[in-house]
Amino acid sequence: MRLVALILLVFTLNIAGVKADNDDVYQGLSNFTRVLDLIQRNYVDDVDGQELTNKAIQGMLQSLDPYSAYLSPERYRDLEIGTSGEFGGVGMEVTTENGYLKVITPIEGGPAEKAGIKPKDLIIEIEGESTKGMVVQEAVNVLRGPKGSPVNITVEREGVSQPLKITLIRDKITVKSVKYRMLDNQIGYIKLSQFQEASSKELRNALSNLESQNGKKLKGVVLDLRNNPGGLLGEAIEIVDEFIDQGLIVSVRGRTEGQTREYYATKNGEFQEYPIVVIVNDGSASASEVVAEALQDSKRATILGTNTFGKGSVQTIIRLEDGSGLKLTTAKFYAPSGRSISEIGVTPDVIVENENSKDKQLDTAVEILKSSGNKTAVPKG
Repeated sequence: MRLVALILLVFTLNIAGVKADNDDVYQGLSNFTRVLDLIQRNYVDDVDGQELTNKAIQGMLQSLDPYSAYLSPERYRDLEIGTSGEFGGVGMEVTTENGYLKVITPIEGGPAEKAGIKPKDLIIEIEGESTKGMVVQEAVNVLRGPKGSPVNITVEREGVSQPLKITLIRDKITVKSVKYRMLDNQIGYIKLSQFQEASSKELRNALSNLESQNGKKLKGVVLDLRNNPGGLLGEAIEIVDEFIDQGLIVSVRGRTEGQTREYYATKNGEFQEYPIVVIVNDGSASASEVVAEALQDSKRATILGTNTFGKGSVQTIIRLEDGSGLKLTTAKFYAPSGRSISEIGVTPDVIVENENSKDKQLDTAVEILKSSGNKTAVPKG
């Protein structure tokens, strides 16, 4: 009887909690419509009710985390274009930190990279206006513009005493997901710039072409994920699956059962025998961290470079009826070990800083593969 009574008590408390939550929501909506009405009737200037509502939505999402955002119809269309590999702007991925814009990474070959923008730069001004409190979507809208037009930004950089004033020349940004070439000693090099549609197919083609150039199986592969801001999780999972034949790749955990999934390797990959070294840096984020962590935890590859960015969350894109959308954080990534990379990042097996004029990270990766006779390419000793 006591057990039954306890269950009924818990059930009653849960129902009461749901009712209380609903009451709070209804009260909040009532206050919102009241304030909106007061503004439209009494504010000194005419205001657009739709614009006010959109800004309220933006503020609500901004209060959650740096990655959730409201997408106007134009921004929603731009996002769709971006995942297919072509879009306009200055070519950098940004988030927010302490109220300011923070660069995740400049996109290879884009205006930001050409102007010397670096991962973790803080953008404190755009065209002389402070970015304090600016949401990511606002920044994107301001930074975009006609090809060839300039946009002036002010940057704070760690280790530099004075803010840097930088002019970016806008351009059409086309992201080529996969680039590759042969290195010495029958070692293949693949640069993966972003996880977009067909990235896994492009990687498979790259490996096949490298084998054809070599005339036989490669002796190793360098997978370069430096300054890769992430992208489509499904493509990252497929790429890991090319290199491992069993075990958990990543788990995605959200609030509800439907938002929690585990992704396992299959035996379908064609390239599961190569020794691999993965190069990462502080511009490697999100899906690229999933790849690095999965290959590290499975002891399939040596991770080399510097600590990654630490963006371990999943954003779901939800289209609304008017063509706008929400980018909403719905889950977090967890490595096979159970560790979350959010705010922490992936710690390489081998820490190597790059020198100014020499790619020491790539040179070290090649040396590891030259000395490796085993599947994992993890250095001995």
